Amino acid sequence: MTDEFSPALLTDQYGLTMVSAALKDGTAHRRSVFEVFARRLPTGRRYGVAAGQGRLIELIRDFRFTEQEITFLRKAGIVDETTAAWLADYRFTGDIDGYAEGELFFPGSPILTVSGGFAECVVLETLILSVLNHDSAIASAAARMVTAARGRPIIEMGSRRTHEQAAVASARAAYLAGFATTSNLAAGSRYGIPTTGTSAHAFTLLHDDEPAAFASQVAALGKNTTLLVDTYDIAQGIRNAIAVAGPDLRAVRIDSGDLSVLAQHSRELLDSLGATETKIIVSGDMDEYAIATLAAEPVDMYGAGTAVVTGSGAPTAGLVYKLVEVEGRAVVKRSENKATVGGRKTAIRRHKPTGTATEEIVVSQGVPDHQANDRLLQRSYVAAGEIVEAPTLAESRDHLRQCLISIPWEGLKLSAGDPAIPVTVVPTS
Repeated sequence: MTDEFSPALLTDQYGLTMVSAALKDGTAHRRSVFEVFARRLPTGRRYGVAAGQGRLIELIRDFRFTEQEITFLRKAGIVDETTAAWLADYRFTGDIDGYAEGELFFPGSPILTVSGGFAECVVLETLILSVLNHDSAIASAAARMVTAARGRPIIEMGSRRTHEQAAVASARAAYLAGFATTSNLAAGSRYGIPTTGTSAHAFTLLHDDEPAAFASQVAALGKNTTLLVDTYDIAQGIRNAIAVAGPDLRAVRIDSGDLSVLAQHSRELLDSLGATETKIIVSGDMDEYAIATLAAEPVDMYGAGTAVVTGSGAPTAGLVYKLVEVEGRAVVKRSENKATVGGRKTAIRRHKPTGTATEEIVVSQGVPDHQANDRLLQRSYVAAGEIVEAPTLAESRDHLRQCLISIPWEGLKLSAGDPAIPVTVVPTS
């Protein structure tokens, strides 16, 4: 038995209620435009990372209601015969445009634009928000950790701290953000992400003593492995590791204690034992702040788990999916604190001649005045229901790296502050 299900059943019941009502009153096929954007960034954040488009496009391509699923909906009284027949024939035939995967976003950025018949677009709402909110939250947190690491590699090891399917998506988003490897083998198989692993305290405890555990691991994996040295006493663990593996052991991992002090002492001890090339990997509740505090310490690599797969305190990107245009007419929501700007948006990122981003311009039902060094932010993903472009993970990873280079250095700070660049939204006239 498996928990896998088709993307179609991610549709909310109220989404199908809207479809049924629109089919009945004849508005289901009105040409509509929906946009995905964030009203605000999570507290303390200066940018967000748009992620998940690569996964999303594939899911929309396969978005079909099976006979079994339609039978369930009919028996549960969720849809009538007319809606059931519409679902049986469902294929998305509209257009999807949006920011490149790995692009930075800010409040008001039109990250994704979905246009087509009202019903065919509204039925995708939950799937779109589920994917983009999750992956963007993980990538945004992971990018901050990568910045804090200052070029030192980070291993994604959060699979045991989240849902089994979210773990694979999290590994992908973290790698997109610049993590070096993952411990999740499913992510390695599905997305080609480099995988790595060390050992567990349970393996050490299994053996009669620590040297026996280390000897077993080295015998199986060779010296190009990482020995976990904090099961008992860290200093003695390091001595045992080098005694068993020799001074050319690849790495030791420390998973507990005052990592700043322990990293210093461990480096000194390893050097005294002749293991000057043996790396030190630290893990244990690593987030961007913990990583930043170790910037001056002799740490060679980090392992991040819980913080990265939970968005480091911001488990959702706060993205919404709103109707902004019907049959070419701008429509707006006027609810207090939730008002929207009507009309389909076009966005550009403005830069200095040096390449530093200075502003994002968003225009409703028009095109921004183009200046030298401006960059158009949206691209076509799907046209008339056919995939135009599906970004590769390598392309998305490189795109984010370039984006982070382009924003002012203040935007990379971990402290609370204004968005890295301002966004100017020009409403329809």
